[in-house]
Amino acid sequence: MSDTASNNGTARRGGSPLGAATPWIVSIIILAIIPSVFTSNSAITIMNQMAITIVFALAYNMLLGQGGMLSFGHAVYMGVGGFMCVHIMNYVEDYSLPLPLPVLPLFGGLFGLGLATIVGSFSTRKAGTVFAMISLGVGELIAACSVIIVAFFGGEEGVSGDRTYGLPFFGIEFLHQIEVYYLIAFWLLLSALLMFLYSRTPIGRMANAVRDNPERAEFLGYSARWVRFFSFCASGFFAGIAGGLFAINYEILTEENLNLVQSGSILLITFLGGVGYFFGPIIGAVVFTLLQTVLSLETELWQLYVGALFVATVMYFPGGLAGILMMHMPAIRMGKAGLLVMPYIKTVLPAIIGTLGLAALIETIFHIRHAATGDEEMTLFWTTFNSHSVLPWLVMILVTVTGFWLTRRNLPELRRAWHEANTIEGSPS
Repeated sequence: MSDTASNNGTARRGGSPLGAATPWIVSIIILAIIPSVFTSNSAITIMNQMAITIVFALAYNMLLGQGGMLSFGHAVYMGVGGFMCVHIMNYVEDYSLPLPLPVLPLFGGLFGLGLATIVGSFSTRKAGTVFAMISLGVGELIAACSVIIVAFFGGEEGVSGDRTYGLPFFGIEFLHQIEVYYLIAFWLLLSALLMFLYSRTPIGRMANAVRDNPERAEFLGYSARWVRFFSFCASGFFAGIAGGLFAINYEILTEENLNLVQSGSILLITFLGGVGYFFGPIIGAVVFTLLQTVLSLETELWQLYVGALFVATVMYFPGGLAGILMMHMPAIRMGKAGLLVMPYIKTVLPAIIGTLGLAALIETIFHIRHAATGDEEMTLFWTTFNSHSVLPWLVMILVTVTGFWLTRRNLPELRRAWHEANTIEGSPS
């Protein structure tokens, strides 16, 4: 009988321990083998940046997603953690300190925690607009100090270091990017696991309660201010770890790591991935990094497309990309996901084609307006054509109009299939 009760309790808590550990085991396997698939140094550098962004996005989501605190200056905690790690690198080189490189992110986290403790002591008294404006002011204040306090921030040139002068770690001197990759991957897994476990603690659960209804939490005897404060400090700690990883990977920190642009980017990443889910910021960080690194090599207008994607996500899919995935879980559980395949092909594929046609029009207009005099040829989607010729314009307009027309025509069919796939058999429609 006690075994049965124990099993029932395990089921109520979310299944077997093996099932709960499966996502982490899969993540370890993927992180271990992915450098064997993408072997170039540029690809490894992109994966390093992706992992750093994931840590930072998860740390930011501890504020926004779990605690309901919208921050416009959270990049300062990542930035100061990174600056501290660069200075420690230089101290190791100058004074031959016996400090291995893999522990540096811990110092960045502690420094981020210290700054978050100071700022959080007065900024977490209130949430909402008050907290957002205080975070914006603190962020701009520290960003301005980066060109004033030259001894720490290095002025406009920033501060640089050399990771190879540190104490070898089991014979590894981190001369190659692949060695740095596995170091960052280790800290990514450790940080993500700790943040996930934090979200399952009583203080993490209370952060959700304070986010949803602070008055009721206060009525139950919990201090909303202290719950926000602890979440803020924890977020600052992991943001500092991300800064330490950034310092190890790039070996330089500048004012750009502290300013409002960086804070706005992490807000965009978190919303794009989905603030309501733990894995949402992970998806957002992966997508944004790919857009920033790969798409920026193809077009100068990549920020326009990212902004359009962000606006569309906020307007039509407030749950983010993770929310879109989770919307399909009921249909998958009922075994009706197959009903959506053909309607998706008929609706989403033309929408993608129409979007590409619209992007081609935008790129052609940009080329005509900004190309050098006499430069009429351009290459788009592996096709070279004359941007001043009438035929390419007619093709692009036809593709755009046809794609969106087919999307609109097939949309009712998708709605009917969605309703059928998410309706339990025998229940009234």
